[in-house]
Amino acid sequence: MATQISPELLIEAYARGFFPMAVGTGDIRWFSPDPRGVIPLDGFRIPHGARKTLADPAWELRVDSDFEAVMRACADRPETWIDEEIIAIYLELHRRGVAHSVEVWRDGLLAGGLYGVRVGAAFFGESMFHRVAGASKVALVALHRVLVTGGFQLLDIQWTTPHLEKFGSIEIPKRTYLRKLNAALESCADFRFFLAE
Repeated sequence: MATQISPELLIEAYARGFFPMAVGTGDIRWFSPDPRGVIPLDGFRIPHGARKTLADPAWELRVDSDFEAVMRACADRPETWIDEEIIAIYLELHRRGVAHSVEVWRDGLLAGGLYGVRVGAAFFGESMFHRVAGASKVALVALHRVLVTGGFQLLDIQWTTPHLEKFGSIEIPKRTYLRKLNAALESCADFRFFLAE
């Protein structure tokens, strides 16, 4: 799919279990993995080795203060599925209050973070990065706190990885995922809770 994606189409795709990825110059394709990676919010766990990192008082947590910088940092790797078209459409979703970033700052610099999309009570995690060791772990734990506080029901991570398995990620069949997604879409949630509350 080489044509520009509209915000309405992208939101509808998420609601049906699909998400886009750039796979080449001017080539964006839709994906809906089976099985699907999720982190059950009630099964989230903090790896023992991460607790010292999380306790470091030098971390500063923010939400949505520099969404574009987070996206571009996530794209800054040898192989990426985040091209300029993807960045442009997610920036539009962010302007509409649908896409969000959780940011970890240190000494006034963006040290790590993640971004994703909210539809109903589902949050679709798209990508994360770190420039300082441990910063992405801090962002993921902060995201979990925001989602639980805001009344979310589903944290979609698309595919699981050994790193995310340490935080409780699992794979579930697509039919199970779609059932959980449909239930989450029937509810409302709020991403705007202040992290320090």
